[in-house]
Amino acid sequence: MMMRLIRFSSGVRHTTTIRTRGTGPAIRGGTLMRLTSTRRRTAFAATAAALALTTTGCLGSDDGGGGGGGSAGGDDGVVDILATTDPLVFEGLKAKIEEEAEAAGIEVNIERVDNINQLILTRIQANDPPDIAVIPQPGVIKQIVDRGKAVELTEDIVPADAISDMTPGTLEAGQIDGTQYGLMISMNVKSLVFYNKQAWDEAGFEAPQSLDELAELTEQMKSDGETPWCFGIESGAATGWPVTDWFEDLIMRYGGPEEYNQWVANEVKFDSEVVRQAADYMEQTVLAEGSVPGGRGSIASVAFGDAEDTMWDEQPGCWMLKQGNFIVSADFIPQDVVDNVDERVGVFGFPPAEAGTDAPVLGGGDLATLLLDNEDSRAMMQILADVELGTEAAPNSSFISPHTEFDTSLYPSDLTRQIADVAYQSDQFLFDGSDLMPGEVGAGSFWKEMTAWISEQQDLDTTLSNIDASWPAS
Repeated sequence: MMMRLIRFSSGVRHTTTIRTRGTGPAIRGGTLMRLTSTRRRTAFAATAAALALTTTGCLGSDDGGGGGGGSAGGDDGVVDILATTDPLVFEGLKAKIEEEAEAAGIEVNIERVDNINQLILTRIQANDPPDIAVIPQPGVIKQIVDRGKAVELTEDIVPADAISDMTPGTLEAGQIDGTQYGLMISMNVKSLVFYNKQAWDEAGFEAPQSLDELAELTEQMKSDGETPWCFGIESGAATGWPVTDWFEDLIMRYGGPEEYNQWVANEVKFDSEVVRQAADYMEQTVLAEGSVPGGRGSIASVAFGDAEDTMWDEQPGCWMLKQGNFIVSADFIPQDVVDNVDERVGVFGFPPAEAGTDAPVLGGGDLATLLLDNEDSRAMMQILADVELGTEAAPNSSFISPHTEFDTSLYPSDLTRQIADVAYQSDQFLFDGSDLMPGEVGAGSFWKEMTAWISEQQDLDTTLSNIDASWPAS
């Protein structure tokens, strides 16, 4: 079957009319509705709980082996795409995809759903998959591949030159046993520390270049009578998840990418030297006396989205927040700070173990996965792989392209460009480990046991032993 070669804004136009069937209820007039603290915590917990169910195996039995996917697709001649992307990111990507699909003569139906991790497995079970699913969890892609329902992204589907500028590690995030099945089209970055830029500059603080320097900065702030860290882990049914990001960033620095991946795969246990080293660092910094408002005992009761509230005061109540780039939104920080983000918000990358050494970046992203193999769906994968995919999404959302050659002038702020540079200049992007672990662990015991440890309800030995014991046998 001859494949259409897609090039942005330069393809031959056909007379086929594009047909779009709505975007679903998640978008209201193109605006992301502001959530109250309680509502956003509830929404996060609901998503996490659904993920825990899907990653423990929702598909029924199937005789299929590895990847293969379906062929031909639906008989309506429309490329169906499902995604759970952030609403504002989705709106921008949808506009660009429709524009390029129309230019290429492809009819496309793009729909945003609330929880694709659960829905896509149900649709596959019912033999009703979309042509393409944009999935945020590699573990879900693995379930699809294990049932032979995904198409390998060979070079004739995604040309090598289209992805040659991908941030190191982002391609690997879509690989199952070394074979490419998912292609990252939108990236989020978690190895970040935010601060009140005006207060920070006035105090003369400098971004640390190593973990030791970060620990020294923590002590310096305390000796100055300040509270260094903003840290809360309460998130409803998902309480504890912010702790996992701390451990993941520290483990990949102390152990390197190889040991990090072994830990994620349970080849290195929680009760291991590298995990204990990470815990020890936390106890010496963010969990030490005087490091957070209210002390260590308050952390489990402070909502993750409220922890930084006093950081934006003229005299900050806490000075540093380790969090993902999603936090820079009026859903979590004051509107006047968002409106003046480049003047009010500063950021530095979570530092390497030692100055000048490798600094991997922790993150996540949305992975386009081909489920039905036909001429138009292959052409659509080329559109999704193009460096210009995010040109409509970038100016008005939290979108960050995984392509290092993306036009960063399109990002809405210098802050966003700095965040993107943390990833682009990294040695390797590593996917969020708890998202790769079985649901019983990554969205279960890891959260629960670390919350008990943070709250000093149990010691570290008990915590690590309990998590190891919770790992499923197969």
